Amino acid sequence: MNTRNYQKELDRILEKLEKEGRIPRLLLHSCCAPCSSYVLEYLSRYFAITVLYYNPNIYPPDEYRLRAEEERQLIARMPFVHPVTMKEGTYDPQLFYEAAQGLEGEPEGGKRCEACYELRLKEAAREAKAGGYDFFTTTLSISPLKSAGKLNQIGERVAGEYGTVYLPSDFKKRDGYKRSIELSREYGLYRQNYCGCVYSRM
Repeated sequence: MNTRNYQKELDRILEKLEKEGRIPRLLLHSCCAPCSSYVLEYLSRYFAITVLYYNPNIYPPDEYRLRAEEERQLIARMPFVHPVTMKEGTYDPQLFYEAAQGLEGEPEGGKRCEACYELRLKEAAREAKAGGYDFFTTTLSISPLKSAGKLNQIGERVAGEYGTVYLPSDFKKRDGYKRSIELSREYGLYRQNYCGCVYSRM
C-alpha cells in the first residue's frame, strides 16, 4: 500500500523554492480546463508555467477541439502571479488506441487508464527534457476518480527514463477539486461528463 503524502512532498519543494527566491519553469500536462483551473491558480505563485495540452485519448475530434479551446480561453482570462502559456501537442488518436490495445474491456480506473496516463506523461517528460524545464507534472491527480499514487509512480518512472524531474502532486487535497468546480462556475467552463476516451463514454 502506498503511504506517501504527495501534497506534503510538494509543500516541502515549494517552501525550498520560496526560500531560494527561485521561479523555476514547469511543464504542466493538462487534461482539460476545469481540472487545470485550480492547479494553475495554485502553482502560478511558484512557477512560470507552460501548459502542455496533449490528449490523444479524447473522442470524438470535436470534443478534443472543444476542450483544447476551453483551455486556451481559460489561460487568456485567468490572472496569474507568474506567466502561463500553452503548447498544444499533436492530436493522434491512433497512439491511444495502440496503447489501449487488449485493454478495451478494462473498467474505468484500471489498466487501460494506466496505459493512457503513461502515454501522456511520457510525452510530457519528453517535452520537459527537450525544453529544458525544471519540472513537469500533470493536472490528472485533481480528480477524485484517479489514483495520485499511480500517477506519481508513473510520472517518477518516466522522469527517470527521460532525464527530467517530476513534481509530486495530489491536487485533490486541500479542497483542490472543490476549488476547481468553483473556478469552472466562475469562468463558465464546459465540464465534460466523461473522462475523454471512447470507452469512458460508453
